[in-house]
Amino acid sequence: MTTPRTVVVTGTSSGIGLSTAVLAAKGGWQVVATLRDQARADALRERAANEGVTLDIRALDVTRTDDVDALIADVVETYGRLDAVVNNAGAGLVGTVETLTLDDFRRCMEVNFFAVVAVSRAALPHLRASKGRLVTVSSVGGIVGQPFNEAYCAAKFAVEGFLESLHPVAAAAGVDVVVVEPGAVATQFAGTAVGDRDALVADAGPYEDSLRAYLARTAGAFANAQEPDGVGAVILDALESPAPAFRVQTSPNASAFVGLKLADLDGSSVTTATRSWIDA
Repeated sequence: MTTPRTVVVTGTSSGIGLSTAVLAAKGGWQVVATLRDQARADALRERAANEGVTLDIRALDVTRTDDVDALIADVVETYGRLDAVVNNAGAGLVGTVETLTLDDFRRCMEVNFFAVVAVSRAALPHLRASKGRLVTVSSVGGIVGQPFNEAYCAAKFAVEGFLESLHPVAAAAGVDVVVVEPGAVATQFAGTAVGDRDALVADAGPYEDSLRAYLARTAGAFANAQEPDGVGAVILDALESPAPAFRVQTSPNASAFVGLKLADLDGSSVTTATRSWIDA
């Protein structure tokens, strides 16, 4: 019998990570599904049971480098190989530079950028051995800076720069690197990023009107958001495609939005578009 390929998926308690873990297991992968808090694994276990698949669910705080190293080492010891990683764990943060603290920025960078570096660094020796694949969930916010998302977009821009630089180096060693860029997705992510809306608005000071306009616009965008399984299907294709692209968007809307930036040499198209988001 052929040994199943093994993939580690981070951030699987809900949304994109949950869908990706289940869809990969249905596709024949041995899935190690990680999440920071095992108490939040019920939805993942229920979906796996309903789909008739088995997952290896493990606790992992991706901001703890020693834990990341230990988990990757244990996965390789348990299964004898590591064929792919999906860096999905992350957290949004809504606010602007005057209303956030430097510690807010640092925490956002830790979970969204440095954790990706840590997981990738731990996995790469094993991915080289298997000629495997490193897939990372970025965002359209990794290409287009968005109002009241300075910290989050900065972290995702860093992810894109890191992986775009790594891509040819890893390819020379036989490892494919793929960045997946969703737009609005129907998950808990946006609500978690905003937190207490009333408190956020109350603390906005001179930016209150702009923030209210932004929140109204964002609510409309997420009302028509892509379903997580749609994103998971794109990620599964990135895992299995014989010749994956480096950068993949998960919907036509995401492709159009990213294209706005990539064809915008002087930056005017992007800032004109995003300025309309905050006009009261």
